Amino acid sequence: MQGYNVLMIYNPEWNRMLMCKRRKDPYKGLRNLVGGKIEAGETGIEAAYRELLEETGIARDDITLHHIMDFTYYAQNCYVEVYAGRLKRDVTVCGDENELFWTELDQDFFDRSLYAGEGNIGHMVEQVKLCKDRIFAD
Repeated sequence: MQGYNVLMIYNPEWNRMLMCKRRKDPYKGLRNLVGGKIEAGETGIEAAYRELLEETGIARDDITLHHIMDFTYYAQNCYVEVYAGRLKRDVTVCGDENELFWTELDQDFFDRSLYAGEGNIGHMVEQVKLCKDRIFAD
């Protein structure tokens, strides 16, 4: 079963989240979270930090990622590990795979005409809101 990760990256003030505009399918043209494949022999957290650096330029020293939840898609023979973290300081993001941007948190992340993931982004954002104070004490 192929593993993937998705990364919910918040700014230091917890009022914006890093997103990307997809340049290729699936979900071409839609807003999405950054992430990628978990390679053979790699742990989920190792893959999360690697993908974060590759796709955004954000280094492990800039953030602590927390494993929030997983989705398993048996029909597609894959699973997705969801990580979230708050930047320790402001950083400049850069990447060429997708267009990166910061978005305010008052968006309708369930809007499938704008956001990838069949409503999953909205669900993940709501879950982080519920556990933010307990999990993200750093």
